[in-house]
Amino acid sequence: MLANVFTKTTQDWWKGMTIAVATLGAFFLFGMAVYRDIDLSIYDQMPEALRTMFGIPAGADVASLAYGAIYSSYGALTIAAVVLVLGAASIAGEEREGTLGLLLGNPRSRTYVLASKAAALVLITVFGALVLWVVGRITPTLLGTDITGIQVEALILHIAVNALFYGFLAMAIGAWTGSRGLASGVTAGVMALSFVAVGLLPLVESLESLVKAFPWYYYNGSNPTLNGVDRGHLAVLFAGIAIFAAAAVIGVNRRDLKGQTVGVTMIDRLRANPMTQNVADRLAGSARVSSIWTKTISEHQALVFITASLMFLVMGVMIGPMYNALDEALISLTDSLPESLLALFGGGDFGTPEGWYQLETFSLMAPIATIAVAAIIGGRAVAGEEANRTMGLLLANPTRRSTVVYQKTIAMVLAAATVGFALFAGVVAGSLLGGLGMNVGNIAAACLLATLIGLAFGALALALSAGTGRVAVAIYGAVAVALVFYLLNAFIPLSARIAGWARVSPFYYYLGSDPLANGMHWGHGAVLTVLAVVLIGLSVVLFQRRDLRQSG
Repeated sequence: MLANVFTKTTQDWWKGMTIAVATLGAFFLFGMAVYRDIDLSIYDQMPEALRTMFGIPAGADVASLAYGAIYSSYGALTIAAVVLVLGAASIAGEEREGTLGLLLGNPRSRTYVLASKAAALVLITVFGALVLWVVGRITPTLLGTDITGIQVEALILHIAVNALFYGFLAMAIGAWTGSRGLASGVTAGVMALSFVAVGLLPLVESLESLVKAFPWYYYNGSNPTLNGVDRGHLAVLFAGIAIFAAAAVIGVNRRDLKGQTVGVTMIDRLRANPMTQNVADRLAGSARVSSIWTKTISEHQALVFITASLMFLVMGVMIGPMYNALDEALISLTDSLPESLLALFGGGDFGTPEGWYQLETFSLMAPIATIAVAAIIGGRAVAGEEANRTMGLLLANPTRRSTVVYQKTIAMVLAAATVGFALFAGVVAGSLLGGLGMNVGNIAAACLLATLIGLAFGALALALSAGTGRVAVAIYGAVAVALVFYLLNAFIPLSARIAGWARVSPFYYYLGSDPLANGMHWGHGAVLTVLAVVLIGLSVVLFQRRDLRQSG
């Protein structure tokens, strides 16, 4: 037995953060090396709002561009995502896995358990921040890059506090609801909405003042990379952390805690309604678990619903009308930016509605959404059942291991397709509301490719899940590989010497053909499909050859 909750939680959580910071550190080194080979004068022509959105300070040099574009944007999103997932798992995760009762069976109060989880969350976040700080200090020395004027410590501090804000928000939601999916989904939605709003609102003069309503502004609005620590902004984030911590304490102490098997799924609700009972019974199958995929979909319904809603409303419907409010000077400027610069942000430009949607929706947020949903479902497909000690129940029925993998795959495909379809409907609606006249077939092509890129990395998570039996390794491993390939696709084209190597990244086959403008590239779609199918087949082989774990 481990000495206490804090120690066990820290040992359970450190791997995910280690993978995240190791990946970011490697690409900080790679990115700074690539930036030395390109002409940075083009950044001086960009308006302040556009530079802020992309994390690029005024008068950018190699150092400030690397810290701004990699650490303050990709880095902050990645660290915050890891911490919010851990925060969501702190109480709700223990309930879902049926281990909270074991913790409370000892002479420890609910408040003690929550405080131990919170302390572990802070320690893991500090650990990640320290690693980023060390890499951020060593890399310029190795490359001989001058970082005079760069406030490395201030940036790292802002990243850490920002991550804790979302981690404690997820913890509070989980403490009140007992739902890990709801806690992580809602918090991720808040973070994504805030990130997008802080990037978009300054581009429209009449909406610029609204940016202060979003927490991401208090992380990066003061540009800590160049201006140092903003105590006022950090005070806002710390106040939020304190409020969420207090709310978590109240929530976990006032609620009847759930056992592992307690909970009402979508199928349960349909069965309870006489009008849908027969259909639900057919979907759910018999007690012999004939339809594992419906069970899996039900378990992840909150994640899928929140992600699909966010993509439909925020990244689809709302983006269209905003295009008409853009400043003409901004649109004209982006027409003159080089393709290598635009490739860093997924391609596209502000001069056309298609380019606008590609930069704002499809370059980053769409693949994040589909990959997150597919990787979480794929990562928990096998390893999650083993961690919950329910795999034995599934296999005690006349169900082969390959059938479990295939049915879990069906659930993953349906979930990713739901997010992709919601994105399609949202972009079509946004185009109609904004009078943009975008081609519906091209929108469908881009959304299909977004779904396929999600399934490719979801299949990787499934293979890791089947091969290791570890949920954290499967999910974080797949997400880390996705981040590596995304950054490769973004940075490699900046250097003419190695630009051709961009084809090794699956992301090249996602937006490399500019589907919003040119329609579906069936060859690129086939590459992503084959990649997913091969990884799913590998999952079957790995699962059939491995001894199952008895616990998580």
